[in-house]
Amino acid sequence: MADKIDKNPLNVSGKYYNDTNCIDCDLCREIAPQIFTRDDNEGLSYAHRQPVTEAEITLAEEALNSCPTESIGNDG
Repeated sequence: MADKIDKNPLNVSGKYYNDTNCIDCDLCREIAPQIFTRDDNEGLSYAHRQPVTEAEITLAEEALNSCPTESIGNDG
């Protein structure tokens, strides 16, 4: 489970975020590139935009459920 106290500071404000336990596997960026992107300096993913449509929310949830380190949080 993602640690909301350890959020990547680059996450935009909102429900979805990545914490700093990310291992840069690229899975969330492959599943939902409109929501997650890579911080090239740190080698971590973060939420650069929050999902708006039902389709985007579905993809964000798929990324959350697929994350091998459980680094994606959903604080709804």
